[in-house]
Amino acid sequence: MLATSDVIAFAPTTDMARARSFYETTLGLAVVAEDAYACVLDAHGTMLRLTAVAKVAHPGYTVLGWRVANITETVEGLEALGVEFTRFDGVEQDTMGVWTSPSGDRIAWFADPDGNVLSLTQFT
Repeated sequence: MLATSDVIAFAPTTDMARARSFYETTLGLAVVAEDAYACVLDAHGTMLRLTAVAKVAHPGYTVLGWRVANITETVEGLEALGVEFTRFDGVEQDTMGVWTSPSGDRIAWFADPDGNVLSLTQFT
């Protein structure tokens, strides 16, 4: 039923200006529109709506991720912009915080200003 429909991604925020700055300036996403309820960004053809909320729930797992061609370059580029990558107890990550899955995919995690867990994945 939805195979030909576009996905819309959502990320909650308690501070729209701070979230917009992070997604627009740090991550480089173009702002399409903004109103009192949401800031809409273009995430490489996918609509990403930053949604204003009173409180952000922190589920502890990735809520939004990007497929990248070169995770080393992407991590280094984001670190240069002040992004800190997350390290997890019990997960064997390299010096940049990248975990290599059993299939060989490489994944790194970071958080937006509201604590939403975001990820980068370089698939094998």
